[in-house]
Amino acid sequence: MARRINVTDLDFDGIKNNLKTFLKQQDQLTDYDFEGSTMSTLLDVLAYNTHYNAVYANVLANEMFLDSADLRNSIVSHAKHVGYTPRSATAPVAFLNVTVNNATGSTLTAARGTTFTTTVDGTSYNYVVRDATTITPTDGVYTFSSLPVYEGTLIDNKYTVDTTNADQRFLIQNDLADTTSLKVTVQNSSSDSTTSTYTLATDLADITSTSKIYYLEGAEDNQYEVKFGDGILGAALSTGNIVTLSYIVTNAEESNGASSFSLSGTLGGFSNVTITTATNSANGAQPETPDSIRFNAPKQYASQNRTVTTNDYASKVKQIYTNAQSVQVWGGEDNSTPVYGRVYISIKPVSGATLTEAKKTDIITQLKDFNVASVTPVIQDPETTSLQLSVDVKYDAKSTTRSSDSIKALVSSAITTFNTDNLGQFDGLFRHSKFIETINKVDTSILSNITTVKMHKSFTATTSGATTYTISYNNAFYNPHSGHNASGGGVLTSSGFKINGDTTNEYFLDEDGAGNVRLYYLVGQTRTYTNNTQGTIDYLTGLVTLNSLNITGVSNVDGASATQVRLIVQPDSNDIIAVRNQVLEIDLTNTSITAVVDTVATGGSSAGVGVTTTSSYTRTANTAGSTSTSSTSTSSSSSSSSSSGY
Repeated sequence: MARRINVTDLDFDGIKNNLKTFLKQQDQLTDYDFEGSTMSTLLDVLAYNTHYNAVYANVLANEMFLDSADLRNSIVSHAKHVGYTPRSATAPVAFLNVTVNNATGSTLTAARGTTFTTTVDGTSYNYVVRDATTITPTDGVYTFSSLPVYEGTLIDNKYTVDTTNADQRFLIQNDLADTTSLKVTVQNSSSDSTTSTYTLATDLADITSTSKIYYLEGAEDNQYEVKFGDGILGAALSTGNIVTLSYIVTNAEESNGASSFSLSGTLGGFSNVTITTATNSANGAQPETPDSIRFNAPKQYASQNRTVTTNDYASKVKQIYTNAQSVQVWGGEDNSTPVYGRVYISIKPVSGATLTEAKKTDIITQLKDFNVASVTPVIQDPETTSLQLSVDVKYDAKSTTRSSDSIKALVSSAITTFNTDNLGQFDGLFRHSKFIETINKVDTSILSNITTVKMHKSFTATTSGATTYTISYNNAFYNPHSGHNASGGGVLTSSGFKINGDTTNEYFLDEDGAGNVRLYYLVGQTRTYTNNTQGTIDYLTGLVTLNSLNITGVSNVDGASATQVRLIVQPDSNDIIAVRNQVLEIDLTNTSITAVVDTVATGGSSAGVGVTTTSSYTRTANTAGSTSTSSTSTSSSSSSSSSSGY
């Protein structure tokens, strides 16, 4: 009797060998040579067919679940089952101040579709008014203040309703449509121009049988589908109704940063306008990725359309503001100074640094429909803490043909990639050991690297009077003992600025190692202190407070004009943590890289005598075989030069 065939092997060769073994063990076909060409061909066909079916079955099984699905259509379909609508492409928005010259009338309207043009990197883009805006003149001057305009083209999709067609669908037929711009209107019929505007359904509890609402779902091929009520959950459509889906098709992030605009055509019938840009265009983004949908869909479902926990708030904010790259939420009780009854939200947009005040207000307004009445949501801007690295690499010249400059270029590229992959979002953590490992893997010739870390933050100077500034790093500072490096400025340096009452000298900040921030200016390389208690520094909590500092002007930072003063500190740990609304990033401009040949590895030294090493704590060198030692203190002149270099 023939044995059962082995079904555990699903690859082609395994299947074919199993078939041959099976056939050799049976009694009916004993005269056949199963290695012969004819039988081998037949076995190939059977093996291929079985292999194909196995692959298809495996793929099908994967596509049946959200966490294992690979095809975007499958992921979107699963997300639909938990009530999640993937984020569409988002049009960049700019805010313009538009003065219409020689206008007349009691009011003036910038109609929906009014077009402006701009050029970014040699390519021209159209920006349109999405929502009609009407103003009245002030002292005879017609000015649209902070008029929002969106990049893209207005598109209308029209459908005539046929209720007898069960397969009729109302699709947004463009994969770069911005669904946040969608306007849905329903006209009674071709002979009756009465038109109603439908709104997006957000809360089923408020929907009746006559509510003029629509539902929005993800569809196949990056499209979206609009659905209407059934006469119970929303008003039902009738045969002959004309549905119009109006939306913007955008180029997504391509025109982010546009700063100069001109009117195309007319505004309210007038073409003589003066335009200034209040806010450069920002927030353009591609449609949500499959990985993002897979991650966010269950989170939104878990919130059940209410905001109680911090995760609920994070999920709802991402739904309200679809251009969020990262969202951080924490309770007021977790602040360094507890504030009860508040939930704090920080949003990092896909493009741009912060949200406009108008957008913050809009998000807060929408959150009120979901949050607990006793809790007040507050939006705080992200705060960037920059890491200034000194990377000293030693490499074996015998094991590579690369030059020192080539090694440095590879290290620089690796640092950029590390910054992109590991930092730039909330809850970030700079792991020193992971960074070291990354650098060591850049090239097989690299034998070691010493990387030291400094942190810097900036504060915007108020030039109208004396102001108290509080700068929180949320990481402890290096201070091994009271009075550490007092003569060299402690562990704090700053960029330069001018103060009230002195138009000549450029001032800087340092600290005395005992908790006091000092104010000074330079005479040559010598520090002249004018206030030894300008503020305080808390080494444990990483808090710097500047008291009644009257700044009148800010020096250039990194060779460019600035409005912010930079404070650089030495952390106690090379592992840096981002807390609450803090975002970490590597300062690629001020990060230094050296790459030198390891003379020990190349046999160019005798037992290491004369080899130069780099301090793990300062930039002071120590020569092996000599009697000198590294110090954590630096001279007044070297520290002063560091301060004045900004």
